[in-house]
Amino acid sequence: MSENPIDFRAPPPSPIASGRRSTVTNDEILTEFLQHSLRVPDLILPDKVFPHQKTMEIPPVIDLQSLNSKKGDAVQKILDSMAGIGCFQLVNHGISPDTIGVALAAATGIFRVPQGKRAVVTRSSERTYGFEEGHGEEGDSELSEEFVWCRDKGLKLAMEGIWPVGYLNFSEKMETLLSEIEMVAEKILLALWGNSQIKSSFGNDMFREQELGSVCCLYKHSRNVPADQWYDVIRMLIRGTDYFHALCLHICDGSTEFHIYSKKGWVSFGPEKGALIITVGDQIQALSGGHYRHVIGRPIFKDEKEDRLSMAFLCSPPTTTTATSYSKTPKEKTISLGQQAMVAFLLTLIYQFFVYIYKKS
Repeated sequence: MSENPIDFRAPPPSPIASGRRSTVTNDEILTEFLQHSLRVPDLILPDKVFPHQKTMEIPPVIDLQSLNSKKGDAVQKILDSMAGIGCFQLVNHGISPDTIGVALAAATGIFRVPQGKRAVVTRSSERTYGFEEGHGEEGDSELSEEFVWCRDKGLKLAMEGIWPVGYLNFSEKMETLLSEIEMVAEKILLALWGNSQIKSSFGNDMFREQELGSVCCLYKHSRNVPADQWYDVIRMLIRGTDYFHALCLHICDGSTEFHIYSKKGWVSFGPEKGALIITVGDQIQALSGGHYRHVIGRPIFKDEKEDRLSMAFLCSPPTTTTATSYSKTPKEKTISLGQQAMVAFLLTLIYQFFVYIYKKS
């Protein structure tokens, strides 16, 4: 008898199920349920969860020189606006347009640094300065850009490595402008600190110094970006807590609108020409127990033929200033033990000298 060889081939595919009737008693109910389950509902976010735009009056315009006069009501206007909308405008601030202009002109070179070189100066959880992480491909002109500048030595060394020619000039112009900005912020805080109402809200410990000192956020506003994006609202609310600060001074001359964002909503107004826009920081809100509102500001440039730059300076007075300028109670002077011993030794010598003279006479 001949034997057939064993054939080790793969098993045949599983048989296709025949069209049998479903065991479900009512197929129409199941079909309707599946159709409704797979349909994405139209979501309407409530106002309490997602901020909505509100209308508002133009924030008060304050003359910086009037803050030095106790006769005017400039301080009270600032306090009212801080409690209401968290924003006011400052004119006659003394900062030359030329100083602002040369700093903005030097800052344009920052955003010409190629995307490939920005990795070493891109912001992260360990590095709070530098370029904001990009949201598009290199050369994409439809996206706005951001760069955070401060006096940190690490930033200086990193930027000189990728932009050696222009960064020295840029940092010098920014240092000059920042010095004048800090003087304006100090005058505002001194005027507010002299008011009994804000003293009672803050107590004796008014401010604490920010780790990086004053910080400047530079924004490049692309001409192709629509101004009314919800992305901006979400992004500003999330990014607003990066730096603990008392006041934010915005340079945005030429902007058509200025948006103010908060957890309760967002508003817009037309800024005064040449004015500094001042917004309240989270430092003031925390120390006032929420009486004064922390808001985030963003200028909007519409119908522009070219990209525009704006600056936002986040300022807090240093600890030394807090202990001297803002405190009206003089500190007691103490004498060390060494100084006391030296004084006692000199008095002893003087006493012995007079005794010697008395015996001789």
